[in-house]
Amino acid sequence: MSLIKTVKPKAVFLAFALFISACTSNKYAVTEKIYKEKAKGFSKIILATPPEGQLYDSINAANQQWIGSVNFGIRKPNFVIIHHTAQDSLAQTIKTFHSTKAATSAHYVISRDGKVVHMVNDYLRANHAGIGKWGKDTDLNSSSIGIELDNNGTTDIWPEAQIISLVKLLATLKKTYNIPTANFIGHADIAPKRKPDPNHFPWKKLALKGFGYWYDDVLKNPPIDFDTTNALRLIGYDTSDLGAAITAFKRHFIQSDITPKLTPVDILVLYNVYTKY
Repeated sequence: MSLIKTVKPKAVFLAFALFISACTSNKYAVTEKIYKEKAKGFSKIILATPPEGQLYDSINAANQQWIGSVNFGIRKPNFVIIHHTAQDSLAQTIKTFHSTKAATSAHYVISRDGKVVHMVNDYLRANHAGIGKWGKDTDLNSSSIGIELDNNGTTDIWPEAQIISLVKLLATLKKTYNIPTANFIGHADIAPKRKPDPNHFPWKKLALKGFGYWYDDVLKNPPIDFDTTNALRLIGYDTSDLGAAITAFKRHFIQSDITPKLTPVDILVLYNVYTKY
């Protein structure tokens, strides 16, 4: 008599299905573990009293005392910076944001079909802005939320599902953190010397929803002494490279022409936008 038991096909299929399900659910187990370990490390830094490494006078430490206040909070984002991924898929971007060599990230990534992937807690600092400036803020990573849109940068087609999800997300962020209307900007706005993204983006559509400003249908002539460079600077642009600042402004508000020179029409638009700030 054979001691080998016959395994029913249904049982084999069920076992295989459970195996596949486990593999799928654990796809990001390694990176999730790293995230939790890093977060735990930051929590230890915050919980340490007195804070470590924050003595103003390490030689005469006795002259400094720690008395914790009851009035404090955590990072509050004040800007939202929109990017395009410059990659070919959501999966590729997620893989990049898991690469310690790339050392880049964003708080959110929105796929072409509208799926929103949250990758960094809003209260933490993500590495999305890089070297840039907006107004007097030279560390936008510390003061902003970064949103990456799945788009390789070679097309001006922005799927409706993607924009719908973006608008919903922006509405939540604006309400949650009381982010000013003026502070919804693009990567090219803060880094005009380095970045073009998001390219050919529907900024007007967002402005009509309350995320950023747009110019009016009827444009008034600026005064004779209107200083275009000063206007760009007061809006927020870094004018240390004026040509780059003009191009960034035109990427956002003109789009049909991004040459680094202001035309009479560009100046009308600039004046109208400037008055909103």
